[in-house]
Amino acid sequence: MDANELLKKVRKIEIKTKGLSRNIFAGEYHSAFKGRGMTFSEVREYQYGDDIRDIDWNVTARQNHPYIKVYEEERELTMMLLVDVSGSRLFGAVGESKREMIAEIAATLAFSASQNNDKIGVIFFSSKVEKFIPPKKGMRHILFIIRELLDFQPEEQGTDLAVALRYLSDVIKKRCTAFLISDFIDDNDYYQPMSIASRKHDLTAIQVYDRRDSDLPDVGLIRVADLERGGECWVDTSSKKVRKAYGKWWYDRQQSMTETLNRCRVDSTSVATDEDYVKALMSLFRQRGVK
Repeated sequence: MDANELLKKVRKIEIKTKGLSRNIFAGEYHSAFKGRGMTFSEVREYQYGDDIRDIDWNVTARQNHPYIKVYEEERELTMMLLVDVSGSRLFGAVGESKREMIAEIAATLAFSASQNNDKIGVIFFSSKVEKFIPPKKGMRHILFIIRELLDFQPEEQGTDLAVALRYLSDVIKKRCTAFLISDFIDDNDYYQPMSIASRKHDLTAIQVYDRRDSDLPDVGLIRVADLERGGECWVDTSSKKVRKAYGKWWYDRQQSMTETLNRCRVDSTSVATDEDYVKALMSLFRQRGVK
């Protein structure tokens, strides 16, 4: 992608996603994730209606009367975007490519965080951590992130979610809001690092997939390329047995992903490349906002 084309794409995404974050997501992001940045302020006597989970038992024991901890929201918070840059993100048979949608979602989240005066950082990952952009504020920083989202070229093509999640836990010491954006086509076990990351940070998962990831069309004999491992093969899509086996592979993968996310208590949403990701994000934000 040459410089002029890249600049045009960056500008196009900036106009679209900045407008979305300002006009549609204003307040939704803040209300959904405001609980992630609370710091202890003081203690006061317990009052009827206070949450008993906030009782400070040490002070209560000393004073022989219930006291609760009072928290205040931090002014400076951090959002980390964990962005899948593996080979499969280039696939796009129905709608736009996964790379384009992932870039738009990440940019929308970044602008939403910026309006909340948060810092934004990014971890690009494939089967390894490809690049780490430390959290910062400012429009120039966000535009740099968008440019990287559109034009970054990874060294590896595979996917390893566990690598990215471990890196997040190791590098970001203070609790943050983290969005894991991927198609989740990963044969590795990522339960343990996800469990650790979700306890340390406020982790949310966003799956971006193509309709052809989930089912094969009946179009006869086709040549299929593996974008992550390399190699090609011919597949007879007119065979019901082949289409059924492919559908089961996707179903089993989705079930495993959902089970892992639920066990780790990670909020999530899935959106296809021919769907409106705005609806998916709004639903996710509102779901979290009422918790």
